Amino acid sequence: MNDSLNPLFLALGANIFDAELWAEVPFSFWAFVFFIFGCIVGSFLNVCIHRMPLNESLVSPPSHCPRCRYSIPWYLNVPLVTWLWLRGRCANCKAPISARYFLVELLTGLLFLLCWLRYGGESAGVALILSIFFAGLVVATFIDIEHYIIPDEITLGGWGVGVALSALVPSLHIQGPWLRAVMLSLLGSAVGAGLTYAILRLGKLLFGRQKLRFDEPTRVEFTETGVLIEGEETPFDEIFYRRSDRILFRASKLEALGRTWSDAPVRLSVERLEIGDESFNPEEVPLMIATTQEITIPREAMGFGDVKFMGAIGAFLGWPGAIFSLMASALIGAVFNLALIACGRREWSSKLPYGPYIAIAAGIWVFAGRWMLDWYLARVG
Repeated sequence: MNDSLNPLFLALGANIFDAELWAEVPFSFWAFVFFIFGCIVGSFLNVCIHRMPLNESLVSPPSHCPRCRYSIPWYLNVPLVTWLWLRGRCANCKAPISARYFLVELLTGLLFLLCWLRYGGESAGVALILSIFFAGLVVATFIDIEHYIIPDEITLGGWGVGVALSALVPSLHIQGPWLRAVMLSLLGSAVGAGLTYAILRLGKLLFGRQKLRFDEPTRVEFTETGVLIEGEETPFDEIFYRRSDRILFRASKLEALGRTWSDAPVRLSVERLEIGDESFNPEEVPLMIATTQEITIPREAMGFGDVKFMGAIGAFLGWPGAIFSLMASALIGAVFNLALIACGRREWSSKLPYGPYIAIAAGIWVFAGRWMLDWYLARVG
């Protein structure tokens, strides 16, 4: 961004976010507008949550029932109202519609409303930008819960949007020049992504292996894309994060390349497959079926998507918000997992992704983080 664009951004920001202009309309009216607008945005976020993991267009075809392909008319696509009116069912085939659609619309509307109530009196621009930020958090959270991924459109796209909006509304970071706000946004991105990446690598070094034991001999399939254990496939991209990563097990029976081995130790890496004393190129073994009672596989506490996600959060919240989100997410995750274990749902705790914890922590920072930080510093100072 060069100096010739600076006056354009300043003029645009001054016209749209002029405090006196927004004050011409009652504060409560804008609160109502933010809630309604948030619900409308939430309806679009449902489309993103459903289609983005499938790499489908967000525009075409228009909203439709995924079961009967019924094209939903506008009067049956009113946020909140339609789902309640139809009692959570398709108007055409009566197939159930997930309550997630209603929840996302309501949640987004409430988050937009809270952004206005918290920041509208100080800066309409900050309230709008943080509303956009929460829209991204909602999409990332629900996609991560359902598919264990956070799309690059949300992470890398959010990274760029956060920096650009920091130039448009510098008060998102500081009451000062736009260039300094952009630098603070970039610093927040670097701190958020850098710290998360460092933790990911350290966690891989200290806790990078997971030993699975089975009560009975269990079938394990190695395909061209991943490992299939008890009906659940893990992609190789998530297993072999480093060149030194290995899958280790002893197969009571193993079938590959038209041959059969019995009671054979197996070591599998990206570059080599060792079965007993023999060595093979993994790319030349499209399918391997083994029977074993114990297998050790590399594991990740976080994925690289969380690194990019933290970079995007830092772009919006700056380095203090990024550090707080990272630290608070660990605490939230620990408390939630302990609660699941106490409720007898230990297996759930190991299957939940980390992205939602980061999103919750970022939300806490937006609404109460600075107050919590001031309270803590006052106690220790």
